[in-house]
Amino acid sequence: MNNVPTVKVGLIAVSRDCFPIELSKRRRAAVAKECKAKGLPVVELQTIIENEKDLSKAFEEIQVRKVNALAIYLGNFGPEGPTTMLAQRFCGPVMIAAAAEESQQDLVNGRGDAYCGMLNTSYNCGLRRLRPYIPQNPVGTAPEVAAMIEEFIPVARIRLGLAGLKIFTFGPRPQDFLACNAPIKPLYDLGIEIMENSELDLLDIYQKAKDDKRVKTTAKEMAKELGQGNAFPDLLEKLAQFEVALIQFMEDNLGGCQYGIFANKCWPAFERFFTFVPCYVNSRLASKGIPVACEVDIYGALSEYMATCATDMPATLLDINNTVPADMIDANKAKTKGYKPTDLFMGFHCGNTPSCCLAEFGMKYQLIMHRLMEPGKEPNITRGTLEGRIRPGDVTIFRIQSTADTQLKSYIAQGRVLDIDPRSFGGIGVIAIPNMGRFYRHVLIGKHFPHHTAMAFAHAGKALFEACRMLGVPDIATPLPDGILYPGEDPF
Repeated sequence: MNNVPTVKVGLIAVSRDCFPIELSKRRRAAVAKECKAKGLPVVELQTIIENEKDLSKAFEEIQVRKVNALAIYLGNFGPEGPTTMLAQRFCGPVMIAAAAEESQQDLVNGRGDAYCGMLNTSYNCGLRRLRPYIPQNPVGTAPEVAAMIEEFIPVARIRLGLAGLKIFTFGPRPQDFLACNAPIKPLYDLGIEIMENSELDLLDIYQKAKDDKRVKTTAKEMAKELGQGNAFPDLLEKLAQFEVALIQFMEDNLGGCQYGIFANKCWPAFERFFTFVPCYVNSRLASKGIPVACEVDIYGALSEYMATCATDMPATLLDINNTVPADMIDANKAKTKGYKPTDLFMGFHCGNTPSCCLAEFGMKYQLIMHRLMEPGKEPNITRGTLEGRIRPGDVTIFRIQSTADTQLKSYIAQGRVLDIDPRSFGGIGVIAIPNMGRFYRHVLIGKHFPHHTAMAFAHAGKALFEACRMLGVPDIATPLPDGILYPGEDPF
């Protein structure tokens, strides 16, 4: 996926001048060796930071080695001043970890005291208002620190993605979906650019792409992807023209940014003027790492992009849609065992989920819009959805959202898509999240989150949580187990 950053971590050691520098050097080499064994994209930087003068040499090496994320490693106590100066001046995500003592046989000249040094480094991070990634257990042996760096990589990918991101929107938010309210000030606070456009602009770029040579090639790709699910072969060139138009627009308007995503209005006027629904195109762009949120859901697009960066896999945007009927639960007792009925719900959207995330799929028409726009007629302008059952497996639902008064908040919950036939239409699946019932009431409803959720097709809660912390999101909600009350929850 070309729209997602490639992370290259520089491993750099620091050393306090009253401790042996060889201790940091040897321990750094051991961590680098473990990273190499794991196949991690880690570069062992040779500069060791003892004082401020070492910073210039370090940044020269960082530039030459083309590092875009930094793992600062306290091989011993470390100099907290130069260490945090390095973190502050580096233009990218930073992780800080420290070395554990290795053996009871070497606790005189071989004792590094990095456990103590992490405290002073943390204090100095506070003085400089820094928010580096600090692992939950930041002091460890070489294999443990390598594992910490492995967990840092998706966090760094999210941060790098947002630092280079521009969101393109087309159209105002629909009147009936004020839930997609999107104050843009917090986007700028996160370092994200946004370019808002009209639906007329969208129609203009679509019409200009009509004779683009890529249209026929893209239509052939679509036919190959759909296979037997290609129910409307006559529609593919229109859809291909729309896809080419969006990609070209993004390339032409990224400016100084590296990555782009969309939040587009897709009804009610869209169908009459474009004569299709854009869902299948949205699914294809999502598979390329370019989320396209419907209903101009700007924070939905952002959430889906963060989920994509967290997993380095396509994600989707779904409605937290409907309950699971009791008779469906009863008919699938073996598959719902261990879950309460309130843990279950169906995630649904019209047809924007990538084909690689569906168990089976085919092109269809948007049933709900067809009822309104073409009642009693053969589907025409409502064609273009990609429908099917969402593939079973681990998932994470996630959303970052600005409140009306421009405060950021988010939620994260891990669960599974169950191998149950939803017996309904759209891109849809039965999802199980432990303790979803109370989470739904006291987080999703209680904190006024809208109905769209981004869904990552893996357990990505740790990376998303840490990325939100680094971004300074003050409110990150997760499901609480029974016995622990949410703020304001009735205890009786």
